Amino acid sequence: MEAEIREKIAGEVVLSPHPGRTLRKWREDFRISQRDLAKQLETVPSVISDYESERRASPGAGFIRRYVDGLVALDANHGGRIGLRGGIPAHSEGILGMREFTVAMPLKTVADRLEARPVSRIDLHRDIHGFTVLDAPRAILSIDASRFVEVYGWTTQRALIFSNVRYGRSPMVAIRAHPLKPAAVFLANPGRIDSLAIRLSEVENIPLLTTALHAPAVLERLEEL
Repeated sequence: MEAEIREKIAGEVVLSPHPGRTLRKWREDFRISQRDLAKQLETVPSVISDYESERRASPGAGFIRRYVDGLVALDANHGGRIGLRGGIPAHSEGILGMREFTVAMPLKTVADRLEARPVSRIDLHRDIHGFTVLDAPRAILSIDASRFVEVYGWTTQRALIFSNVRYGRSPMVAIRAHPLKPAAVFLANPGRIDSLAIRLSEVENIPLLTTALHAPAVLERLEEL
């Protein structure tokens, strides 16, 4: 599994038009600080920062290998949180599509792309690293608490987008009940939004947004990103 993770990260970095931003996205997904990673690589945090912000030229293969090895080693020291999730099947019943972005996307950019508007009073200034589009009734009925982690793919720093939603209450209750939390929740073409859904969004500090688009259009627009 470690080999698969290494290949995935290195492949994304090499193919990314912004390799430094892709390195940073993965470090944030692993929840590892620049200081801890620098210590693991026996360098200084400013080197990590310069590569991630692209103040230095694009990193070569040697640095990318050391960077990825450092992430995986530190993750193993923390119990292999990312490594364990790496083996989870990508699609279960109720999951219509999921994807990891090669670089972090501002939530505002994703919202604009989906013509979405916020319905809760939560700051939208955060990054999104991926998305999962779900058929809400099927997902809630078929994915129990022990398997809900499947929804998050490689990272929780993602948008969960629920279709076939009437009031938005059930998805937010499910999120409230599970320890893993997304970075944002979108409701695709919902009916009237229940006040409980909005309240749970604010209690959990998870932006809740709605779009008039249906799931196929949501997937098409997100794939274009």
